[in-house]
Amino acid sequence: MSTAPADWPKFLTTLEDRQTIADRTMAFRFRKPTSFRFKPGQFIDISLINPAQTDAEGNTRGFSIASSPYEDFIMVATRLRDTAFKRVLANIALGSEVRIEGPFGDLRLHNDRSRAAVFLTGGIGITPFRSILLNATREKLPQRIFLFYANRRPEDAAFLDELQQLEKQNANYKLIASMSQMETSQRDWQGERGLIDEQMLAKYLKNVASPIYYITGPPAMVAAMHTMLAAAGVDDDNIRIEEFTGY
Repeated sequence: MSTAPADWPKFLTTLEDRQTIADRTMAFRFRKPTSFRFKPGQFIDISLINPAQTDAEGNTRGFSIASSPYEDFIMVATRLRDTAFKRVLANIALGSEVRIEGPFGDLRLHNDRSRAAVFLTGGIGITPFRSILLNATREKLPQRIFLFYANRRPEDAAFLDELQQLEKQNANYKLIASMSQMETSQRDWQGERGLIDEQMLAKYLKNVASPIYYITGPPAMVAAMHTMLAAAGVDDDNIRIEEFTGY
């Protein structure tokens, strides 16, 4: 994610709640300013105001908006790396003020309702897709959506239960969650195992003509998924990408 231009819309807001949503992963809810508007899949910059500590990475981070526009809060989620920014955000008092800039970015669901969307992601890369999926379900959008979601274990998969329940509300949506290290998990798992690969895509997309692919996640995963799609003959015009760096 790039940072916002200097003249991008800025808002002051407050931290309302935070909760652990997966192993070493926390979601943060902020008050939604009255004039703040965004489209599902966009992101914002969040800046800490006079933080108790800082480091070379600075006091601002870019986050995909995990909440959907109809929800009455702004939610982001992140892995809790050991940086000053993450330590402060995880520990400041509820009600503390932060600055947000944006929204910006163009990772948004395509308008051609006849073509399916295929989401490829792992780990915290799920955040923009939560926003898109909740909105598509509420708006009863007709696009078929396939979400391939890779994690090491169910314990690492943010929003997993919610994404599973969403299938019951949206007949056009299919979740394909896959775990690569179930030998280290304490939970039962009946879904796919291993990494997302061409065989897994073929299994679920065999009757899907000309979908549009969306890839999010850490750079290494994004590169691997992009290479896989290119090798399968998918044109770059049908691929949307957003890398999550330093999350």
